[in-house]
Amino acid sequence: MNQLKPTIGISCGDLNGIGPELIIKTFSDSRILEHCTPLIFASNKVMNYYRKVLPGINFNFQSTKEFNRVNPKQVNLFNCWEEDVAINPGQLSPEGGKYAVISLQSAVAALKQKQIDGLVTAPVHKKNIQSPEFSFTGHTPYLKSIFGVNDVLMMLCAGNFRVALVTEHVPVSEVAAHITKEKIMSKLQLLHRSLQRDFGIDKPRIAVLGLNPHAGDEGLIGKEEESIIKPAIREAKNANMLVVGPYSADAFFARRSFEKFDAVLAMYHDQGLIPFKTLAIGDGVNYTAGLPAVRTSPDHGVAFDIAGKDKADISSFITAIYECIDIINRRYEYDNNRSNPLKKITNSLMANAEDERIEEGGR
Repeated sequence: MNQLKPTIGISCGDLNGIGPELIIKTFSDSRILEHCTPLIFASNKVMNYYRKVLPGINFNFQSTKEFNRVNPKQVNLFNCWEEDVAINPGQLSPEGGKYAVISLQSAVAALKQKQIDGLVTAPVHKKNIQSPEFSFTGHTPYLKSIFGVNDVLMMLCAGNFRVALVTEHVPVSEVAAHITKEKIMSKLQLLHRSLQRDFGIDKPRIAVLGLNPHAGDEGLIGKEEESIIKPAIREAKNANMLVVGPYSADAFFARRSFEKFDAVLAMYHDQGLIPFKTLAIGDGVNYTAGLPAVRTSPDHGVAFDIAGKDKADISSFITAIYECIDIINRRYEYDNNRSNPLKKITNSLMANAEDERIEEGGR
């Protein structure tokens, strides 16, 4: 890997969604080539179709089928299929999902074989990617399976605002059954490790939300906080993690208490993502922590209602690309520091001084 300029793979997402438009708009600005070498996993015909749909945008790419021919001075496209595919922007179709999966599988294979340094995934539609060969509810469980890791963590990031989830795409009626002390502890360990290695925070501060309204009101509104969540927090503290909670989710976000922490662990999808997407204002990034490789994505879906209409906002997508680059380089720096004891001691002393400054300011 070139630390300063990694190769970033891009899966194209649903062919009828806004993924191809996001890619064309983002990489039409050649300045991004100063920071990474883009490698799009799609087909020439798909990208040329959308290039014609967006006539006012100057987008050029080099097509290849060989990784050793990727040009660091150009946008590159790895041609994943040759056949003609019907493209109908805004329409849910089997073809849109089928070729989104082909793009994703090709990109993930390259990521696993270290032919690319990181991956940014454009949105897919969870229903039309389903098949006997692909039965995953989204990118995160698929990546967990392919890389063979015990657990992964879905984390949404917008600058220093980070929200992670204990459960992801689980029906609300089943959420409580998935909340266990072991699962919370596993997510806290992944989150703590990621904040250190991927985000360069030596002593991360983590807030944990309750499951029930008012964090259970000491057992009056549900027992999970007393029997599951608090024991998990105590165990995390005993493992030298700075973890606080459980907090009542509504008051926690309304009072902007998240600003005092490096990350927040929410119990379920909407508990964490509704306030995150409201407060992040379009700049959020979805990051999969716990993988040996780096994967990010925008924090929105396929947006069929505006696909093919030149209305897609690239803010989240381009932020996902830069976050992918930054995490790759922070990991490199973290791993390099660990092999250099003097650097590690210096960084630790700086972190301690910062903690003392914060404590002094709060008195």
